[in-house]
Amino acid sequence: MKNEILYEQVARIGKALSSPKRLEMLDVLTQGEKTVEALASALATDIKLTSAHLKVLKEAQMVTATRNGKFMRYRISESDVTDLWVALRRVAEQHLHELRQALGAMMADDACLAGLDRNEFMACAERGEIIVIDVRPAGEYSAGHLPYARSLPLDELEARLGELPLDHEIVAYCRGPFCVMASQAVAALSARGYRIRALREGVNEWRMAGMPLKQA
Repeated sequence: MKNEILYEQVARIGKALSSPKRLEMLDVLTQGEKTVEALASALATDIKLTSAHLKVLKEAQMVTATRNGKFMRYRISESDVTDLWVALRRVAEQHLHELRQALGAMMADDACLAGLDRNEFMACAERGEIIVIDVRPAGEYSAGHLPYARSLPLDELEARLGELPLDHEIVAYCRGPFCVMASQAVAALSARGYRIRALREGVNEWRMAGMPLKQA
């Protein structure tokens, strides 16, 4: 048997990953299952285009779907797909100077939590020395979140400021390095006098480091 067919099959995965929008879709789906409508909203695309991208990912067996009433809910097929996405992103960051520049431009270094020791971070959160807020949508928080984190979705931040004391340091996190929700939370709360920094990592990086996650 010629080995070309072997490379052709692997290339199906490469094809599925060849679109920036599909990569963004995978990033969102690694946070928890979504309907096509929720995906379209998160990606700022129309439903028809979102469905077309989902079809490619399904054909590559990277995404599965189940019916819940009148809605189809899409999810990552296996955890190794999440691992592949994180590994691909890390390789790109390691090798592409332009990507590192773009990431640096997203948030100033002094607004990020640097030199993170994950175990000490958890200990500080457990002792109440820092307040950890998860600014993703509530459904993503329920699917999995960092220990001791409280759910405070970005679109609810303004209405729930009273839940955050001004005399504590706050650490915000979202979907990971490519997500801007944590930086938006930093900007909004810093302007109101809060001491807040962002955690560049999300739940995927936390899990791949062997750290525990919680589910609501």
